[in-house]
Amino acid sequence: MTPAQTVHVGIQDGVSIPITPEEFAWFTTFLRGRTGIELKDGKQALVMSRLDRRLRHHSAASYKEYFALISGGRGEEARIALDLMTTNETYFFREPQHFEMLPRLLPSVAGQRPLRVWSAASSSGEEAYSIALTLAEHDPSGLWEVFGSDLSHRIVDTAARGLYPIEAAQRVPGHLRTAYCLRGRGEHEGFFTFDAGLRSRVTFRQLNLTRPLPDLGTFDVVFLRNILIYFSSDTKRQVVDRVATTLRPGGYLLTSHAETLMGLETTLESFAPSVYRRREQV
Repeated sequence: MTPAQTVHVGIQDGVSIPITPEEFAWFTTFLRGRTGIELKDGKQALVMSRLDRRLRHHSAASYKEYFALISGGRGEEARIALDLMTTNETYFFREPQHFEMLPRLLPSVAGQRPLRVWSAASSSGEEAYSIALTLAEHDPSGLWEVFGSDLSHRIVDTAARGLYPIEAAQRVPGHLRTAYCLRGRGEHEGFFTFDAGLRSRVTFRQLNLTRPLPDLGTFDVVFLRNILIYFSSDTKRQVVDRVATTLRPGGYLLTSHAETLMGLETTLESFAPSVYRRREQV
């Protein structure tokens, strides 16, 4: 083979097809329009790793060919592609400082019953159940509820099932694992879930935070973590404003420690690192 010769390697050969600059640009525009997520240059490998199996499934010879299937933004394949691109790593009691902080926030919002906490980017539910476990330990009255939401329909279904690999339970503190976790048997061998009393206080719903929200009622605490980093400054401001309107005056919003609201004009004031409070008078 001379240096001028090339070999086309297709999906049938088991090698990922590269994404061209034009294809990547099209997909970044598509993803931004549907989710508000900004996919920066350098994320080509991420797109390829997440969507490679879908190209194989449809025997598509290029990303252009696959993108033709989802270009309308509707239909099952578009939903699958968006689910694959918006599902992020999560685990129980991620950034544990927030779960240590939560009980200290409760007295100032305890006058409202039931106490309501929203996990606004809950992914597969680990954050929402971590909140529920914390509330169960520190507010045994049971007069509280946790609401979880995510962009992905598929991942919301996973959260609602509340069934996790047994290895994931190692991140749950031992005393809470003993009190609330149940080991699966039979077809659920190798998995665990939570007792019915805890699960009954946790509900999930598919939501797109970059779109107008339905009537969700009001919340005492909102966890808005590990999602703002994917948005442009303008989209981030819109999402924070939208979510903040669901907070009761005096309620709290928590972001990840890698995120900040600095520079945004909001109804929130800094309370502690990555913790913000809605002003009493807005």
